[in-house]
Amino acid sequence: MSATNKAIAEQWFAAFNAHDLDALLALYKDDAEHYSPKLKVHQPKSNGWVRGKVALRGWWQDAFDRLPALRYEVTGMITDEEQVFMEYIRHVPGEDNLRVGEVLEIRDGKIVGSRVYHG
Repeated sequence: MSATNKAIAEQWFAAFNAHDLDALLALYKDDAEHYSPKLKVHQPKSNGWVRGKVALRGWWQDAFDRLPALRYEVTGMITDEEQVFMEYIRHVPGEDNLRVGEVLEIRDGKIVGSRVYHG
């Protein structure tokens, strides 16, 4: 397990659960890409993709505004030198818990891409 990439993933969860956009975005390269099925629902024209920190900030700010109690519970993590596969449970009061898998692609200590999977 890559200790550096594991540390990045742990920082990612801490920033996300604190709804700290600046700390979260600091983990990403400026031109990072992110895919989420939730983007397809909330921003259909995106086809599920956002590119760059400005778009990431907008997406997550919208999520935090809509879901102020949103939090993730880590259930598993596997890392290598270039990726982290994270498993977690998405908790939102009033909604069923959602099991999620997410892959972070990491280059030179920064996230260059991420992709979310859930049913």
